[in-house]
Amino acid sequence: MSISLEQSRAARGLLDWSQSKLAEASNLSESTIRDFEKGRRIPSVNNLAAVRAALESAGVLFIDPNGNGPGVRLRDR
Repeated sequence: MSISLEQSRAARGLLDWSQSKLAEASNLSESTIRDFEKGRRIPSVNNLAAVRAALESAGVLFIDPNGNGPGVRLRDR
């Protein structure tokens, strides 16, 4: 499953991460994260997978669209 720009922003908010922190965690440039979250461009499949993997390893769970749209939440600690 891919992730939306809204999910990326929400996940960063839950983690209290900046765009630069997400870029570092996913081994991508900050401009890639910024452009994605502003809707300027959609990163490659590999880059989206890196963003998702970085957020998931930090404890974010991605919720599939289930009639109410996609979402995110933090894993129980």
